[in-house]
Amino acid sequence: MLDFLFTSDAIMALLTLTFLEIILGIDNIVFISIAANKLPEEQRSKATNIGLLLAMVQRIILLFFVSFLVGLSEPFYTIETSWLTIKISWQAVILFVGGLFLIYKSTTEIREKVEDPTHDEDEAKSKVIKSLSNAIVQIVIIDFIFSIDSILTAVGMTNGLHENHNYTLALMIIAVMISIGIMIGFANPIRKFIDSHPSIQILGLAFLILIGFMLITEAAHLSHTELFGKSVGAIPKGYLYFAIAFSLLVEFLNFKTVKKKD
Repeated sequence: MLDFLFTSDAIMALLTLTFLEIILGIDNIVFISIAANKLPEEQRSKATNIGLLLAMVQRIILLFFVSFLVGLSEPFYTIETSWLTIKISWQAVILFVGGLFLIYKSTTEIREKVEDPTHDEDEAKSKVIKSLSNAIVQIVIIDFIFSIDSILTAVGMTNGLHENHNYTLALMIIAVMISIGIMIGFANPIRKFIDSHPSIQILGLAFLILIGFMLITEAAHLSHTELFGKSVGAIPKGYLYFAIAFSLLVEFLNFKTVKKKD
């Protein structure tokens, strides 16, 4: 396994996935921070740390569940016509539905953040919290909702990296643990940085749209889809890594340019 974890593909996947996990966790941090701020001062830090640790546990459990479903690659139904052939498996169904969900959720989030930037904060503030236990319950529910995005992103980024599914599962768990650890240590600074640079969060959501399309094409490829006699191929993940790295470089240069003007 160590040989796989230290390959260039695994390292790039780990770095990219950790970055996206942190971006996906920003909304989670906002919700947790607002929920914690409704508690007495001495309980806020405790609520934040417990909330993020529970988020890590939930995501690891979901990783095992989703990874099991994705591992079911044997077709259970075949569609065959004169112009279309599809061999449907549970693996393809999970990836296809996950891709559609990521595209829908990302475009919806972008629209809400552009039209109403305070939407998430207003929704969290509307919930009344009377005790630490109530805060933890609310945080757990919020964590579960955000974990869906996180898990689908992890599956999309690591699917096909290695023939042994346990290796990619270990990579996903490591990325989740690193991202949650970073968020626990820097929850407030990360939240403030994203608040002052909202383009980073929009960029992360845009990456999710790319991952959503990649999941859909991967599902078609794994289903051995043929359209008018032409097979659907998988999109090389190197293209995605390059797009993310290039976009981050452009954003970094933009930060430097804005700072010089100020």
